[in-house]
Amino acid sequence: MRIEIYTDGACSGNPGKGGYGILMRVPEKRYQKTFSKGFRKTTNNRMELLAVITALEKLKSTENDIHIFTDSKYVSDAINQNWIAGWIRRGWKNVKNPDLWQQFVPLYQKHNPKMHWIKGHAGHPENELCDRLAVAAAASPDLEVDIYFENLENNSLF
Repeated sequence: MRIEIYTDGACSGNPGKGGYGILMRVPEKRYQKTFSKGFRKTTNNRMELLAVITALEKLKSTENDIHIFTDSKYVSDAINQNWIAGWIRRGWKNVKNPDLWQQFVPLYQKHNPKMHWIKGHAGHPENELCDRLAVAAAASPDLEVDIYFENLENNSLF
């Protein structure tokens, strides 16, 4: 079965309040569901990647044909240009968001999704929906704590 996953991240300030939006769709069953979550202090790239991770975590089977659509070159190029292989070889040295990439890798290996880049803010209906979800999540009063990011920022030497 084909599952389409559309994701987007948003941040008001970078770092700042952020959120992600996800649309998961099973076209042959005419089924779809949306998800979103907001964080009090994070970055746009973290939200882009966390959206993909969260969507992959929601999959119940490894037997499906997974297609992820993202407007994030950071996320799509890490896979499609195979940057991630070098990051793993170097033990995540000098990689931003290593906590999320390390969470992503086993999910990627388990589900083997195909990653597709789409141009953001270009009228793509599913991407626009995910953007609205992400922006609304970032603006919500009930924001989560991005523990890794806030701990990293609070322990910075600068």
